[in-house]
Amino acid sequence: MSTRLQGAPGGAQAPPDAAPNSLTALLFRIVLLAVIDAMAIWIVYRMVGDGYWPLAAVLIFITIGLNIVFLSGRMYPLRYIAPGLALMIIMVLYPILFTVYVSFTNYGQGHLVSKQDAIGQIESQTYLPEDAAVYSWTAYQNPATNAYMLWMTNPDTGESFTVTEGEAPVARSGEAPAQIDDFVQVPQNQLFSKLTEIAAISFGLPPDQVFQVSQTRLGQAAQYESLYTYDAAQDAMLNQQTGELYRNVNGVYASESGQQLSPGFATPVGVNNYQRLFGDPALRSSFLLVFLWTLIFAALSVLFTFALGMFLAIMFDVPEMPLRAPLRSLLLIPYTIPAFVAVPVWVGLLNPQFGIISETMYTLIGWAPPWFSDPFWAKVGVLLVQLWLGFPYMFVVVTGALQTLPKDIYEAADIDGANAWNKFRSMTLPLLLVTVGPLLVASFAFNFNNFTVIDLYARGGPPMTGVSTPVGHTDILATYTYRIAFGSTGRSDYGYASAITMMIFIILFFITQLQFRYTNMLEERGRNV
Repeated sequence: MSTRLQGAPGGAQAPPDAAPNSLTALLFRIVLLAVIDAMAIWIVYRMVGDGYWPLAAVLIFITIGLNIVFLSGRMYPLRYIAPGLALMIIMVLYPILFTVYVSFTNYGQGHLVSKQDAIGQIESQTYLPEDAAVYSWTAYQNPATNAYMLWMTNPDTGESFTVTEGEAPVARSGEAPAQIDDFVQVPQNQLFSKLTEIAAISFGLPPDQVFQVSQTRLGQAAQYESLYTYDAAQDAMLNQQTGELYRNVNGVYASESGQQLSPGFATPVGVNNYQRLFGDPALRSSFLLVFLWTLIFAALSVLFTFALGMFLAIMFDVPEMPLRAPLRSLLLIPYTIPAFVAVPVWVGLLNPQFGIISETMYTLIGWAPPWFSDPFWAKVGVLLVQLWLGFPYMFVVVTGALQTLPKDIYEAADIDGANAWNKFRSMTLPLLLVTVGPLLVASFAFNFNNFTVIDLYARGGPPMTGVSTPVGHTDILATYTYRIAFGSTGRSDYGYASAITMMIFIILFFITQLQFRYTNMLEERGRNV
């Protein structure tokens, strides 16, 4: 290595020609960034217009970052990984920002569309004025384009005209013929099947010459008018038939009498979702119960699986154990079976009427636990299934960790007269915890959100009574949030579910920090063993 490179601070420097500084390369970068920036500006403009603020913010952040990376000489090494970093930010940062944003909105059942879409759907509702003429009609269809035309006749005056979508009416006389230009009259036996399709069309030229077919009164059509119009100054909908005003109240247009127009739209509601979580006694009590069980389930799952896996690993670590290799392989079978296959099998084994485990217990002791109907035994059953699924992982981890333990300390302990329990308690367990401590933290975080086992075992049941949200005694925070978000009772509430998700994130963050701090304490203890 040359003296110049050896003496450079911060390690070896890149060769002088590593960063292309030619005019052609510079122009190419500028043109490429200009195209990327133009596309980003157009996409951000559309996103802001549609109300997708979190994704727009992430896209702005990524675009600025790409410009800095490709225009700064100091950022040259990052150019090779910039696309991957951008994708990672979109896949990781955007879901987090979107969840935070949704937690401060009323996004959910009845509030799923944007404000513009909600106004458009409400304004699409029509009514028939009292003095409006009612016409009889005959339908025609163009076989080539499937477009429709109506021959309309006023029974009171005998006036007839034809009308198509988006065009002004054309006066006609006489009886309706079998064909008009490229339009062929729809046979009566096919008319009923096409009625819904025809009724959805607004014939004529908006806004003053619009005709629609009635679905409730067969054979009648009229010039309907918009039932509601939007008043931007008051942010309200005006009922043109009754004159009643519907004002915007948290994403729903409602009248003074309490009548609401559908659909509503997603809108920020501040900290209302968090106030519901901590202010409503019913919600707070169910959340606390689920939170406590989540902690207990995650902790006991880690404790039981680690204890059983460690016991089996130490037992099979003895060289004199017969058939050690094949038995070790057999112990890995539960780890190879997916949870969505294994859990239903266990549900069948524990079935109180036909399950082999329950039947065997009935035969031996005349009683079997109510694995699914009693809250306590349902939780025991969940932990039993999780123990069967999780101990092979701990078995593998501890088996590998045992191979790294120094043998000389055990020889010294034998000389000092230590028994097996003292060696395990004072040397094996502390050294194992130093090695597998971070994995135990990861296992706790995994079981904290172990949706599959909880949902497949009993759908979170048995259900709790006296609570305002759908929740069961074996539900953990992940399944509890899922039922609120995706509406197990027919109603979804993404905003409230996102607020719970943020609380899960904060709780899990602090628990993980405490666990890592404890892991560091174990490392300090391990150095003194």
